[in-house]
Amino acid sequence: MTDPVAALEVRDLTKTFPGVNALVGVSFAAYPNEVHTLLGENGAGKSTLLKTVFGVQRPDSGEIRVDGIVHSFARPSDAMKTGIAMVHQELSLVPQMTAIQNLVLGREKSRSGVIDWKEARRRARAALAQLRFDAPIDVPVARLSVAQQQIVELARALSTDARIIIMDEPTASLTTAESERLFTIIRELRAAGKAIIYVSHRLKEVLELSDRVTVLRDGQLVGTRLRSDINGEQDLVQMMVGRDLAAIGVGGSATVVGTELLRVENLTVPGVVNDVSLTLHRGEIVGMAGMVGAGRTEFARAVIGADRASSGTIYLDGKKVTIKRPRDAIAHGIALLTEDRKHQSLALDMTTASNVTLMAPPARVGILNRRRQRIDATDALKPLNTKMQIDRPVRTLSGGNQQKVVLARWLRTDSDVYIFDEPTRGIDVGAKGEIHAIMRRLADSGKAVLMISSDLPEVLAMSDRIVVMRRGRIVAELGRSEANEEVVVHHAAAE
Repeated sequence: MTDPVAALEVRDLTKTFPGVNALVGVSFAAYPNEVHTLLGENGAGKSTLLKTVFGVQRPDSGEIRVDGIVHSFARPSDAMKTGIAMVHQELSLVPQMTAIQNLVLGREKSRSGVIDWKEARRRARAALAQLRFDAPIDVPVARLSVAQQQIVELARALSTDARIIIMDEPTASLTTAESERLFTIIRELRAAGKAIIYVSHRLKEVLELSDRVTVLRDGQLVGTRLRSDINGEQDLVQMMVGRDLAAIGVGGSATVVGTELLRVENLTVPGVVNDVSLTLHRGEIVGMAGMVGAGRTEFARAVIGADRASSGTIYLDGKKVTIKRPRDAIAHGIALLTEDRKHQSLALDMTTASNVTLMAPPARVGILNRRRQRIDATDALKPLNTKMQIDRPVRTLSGGNQQKVVLARWLRTDSDVYIFDEPTRGIDVGAKGEIHAIMRRLADSGKAVLMISSDLPEVLAMSDRIVVMRRGRIVAELGRSEANEEVVVHHAAAE
């Protein structure tokens, strides 16, 4: 009996950027009827491998085979013609277009040169129905939440009838229920003979979904293992980072909870946040849980003045403060690390050094001191245990390193209150542990931390208190000892 032909295979793939060996002789194969997970820390080479396979960039050497035939992809459309579809980690939707327009973009059917929008709507509804999409399909996707945009992105890939489907962090912005629906679809696609290449930093779902797992580290292949040969998350962590979970230091609890630092009373943003009151104390991390659309991000944006509240009062150290815009919040020592780092936090074409020092660039008489800027950026990044070239555009960095750039910028402000909105979305277990450790150090130094996260294990591991939002209101406040996944989900989803 002959061995099956791989749906997709790369052989000895190498890709080098200035000063960085992104891929070094990597070989990898994905077969029909399997979910093959690609795992590794941020910067391990996963995204470079996927972009090369999908024709976003050309390899320096090596070959790509589809069904045993060698191909050279100059652009994504070449890869798509061979039956490859990709769901990108960073959304590739056109923000001004509707869900319908995004779904059929480049594949519009027309009659006499006129697009058949009735047929486009039918196709779009059918694709979105698989994911139980319940948001408007005729409004610009920029008006949808990140999770809703992710579902549109997924539906677009699934609607191509591709035989090889690459999914790069598809559940990063999804709720537990939405993720479970996606897992069901993935299993159906696998049963239908598709080859699924899956990328995720959530080790639990990797173990749940995978038939095989391939691990990369520093651009090189560590190894490929059958799921049946993997003995839990610890094995995966050891392969990824060369050390165990205890060494990474995830979790922890407050040593001392001090006096009240921030108090928000009766905050209301019409239609999204309803009469919410919350206090944060020095030395504690408060986790904010809830389903997508519960109003958590909108609450954070209203606190810093990014969105206008119709009512509400904010106190710092017992004194009433007025915050009408983000610069007021910064002046009062309140920092918000936004959920969407790509569009809301980073100037992607500027260098890492420029992004780190963006809020306080070293300058005299309006003239930027670039040497001082590089020194300041390097110093700010040192506590984050990262290696990156500070003169490269920040768009070239991995998702985890981009998050560290944003964090380094805010740490330079030495704020008193830090609000982290989905701080570890789309980053690896090693970087996650480092960010968790920084959050705990901030709290231990007398700061107050509010952590908004859809990752329940993260909320439970990191929080000294947990507040749960549902439909714009806080519906529960739980102590560390009384909270578990079942209790939090009950409050978040109960009618």
